[in-house]
Amino acid sequence: MSETAGAAVLGERGPTDAPSLVAVGRIVRTQGRRGEVRVEPLTDTPERLAELRECWLVPPTTGERHDVEAVWFQGRVPILKLSGSATMTDAEALVGRLVTIPRSAVRSLPPDHYYAFDLVGCAVETPEGASLGTITEILAGPEHDYWTVKLGDRTWSLPAVAAIVERVDLAARRVVARPPEGLVELDA
Repeated sequence: MSETAGAAVLGERGPTDAPSLVAVGRIVRTQGRRGEVRVEPLTDTPERLAELRECWLVPPTTGERHDVEAVWFQGRVPILKLSGSATMTDAEALVGRLVTIPRSAVRSLPPDHYYAFDLVGCAVETPEGASLGTITEILAGPEHDYWTVKLGDRTWSLPAVAAIVERVDLAARRVVARPPEGLVELDA
């Protein structure tokens, strides 16, 4: 029901006029001696990184634009060659930064599939309108995702399955769910 396609949406347009950004990877170490970097994918489809022509590195929070000069894979691990990174020293300075793309470049999903970053912050309610809390995190499970929901000082896990989640309205930032009795205790 949800896709893990980015750690988060990282802000709106800033002073550099960078677009709202979505994290698709994290630079974990250098690769080679010509400024290449090894990337930990933060997406269900790492092969998508091979299509990148540009990206923004965060921090800074507004993003720093780089052309993607080359992408290749060692197994399933993407290796990127970015503009402005020509030496191992240049690449070392990039370790730990997020590789992001403009939100406008994010692919559309099939019906009833949602990006994790779109779900976080949505209110969860019963069909009758009783508050069940707010989605704070998406956890990938072997069969389906679990949405962590915070209600007051408690958190609980909502299985993201059609039998429980009746409706998702991203425009209204609202999810209607009918959790099984005992899964969450509502204050009377």
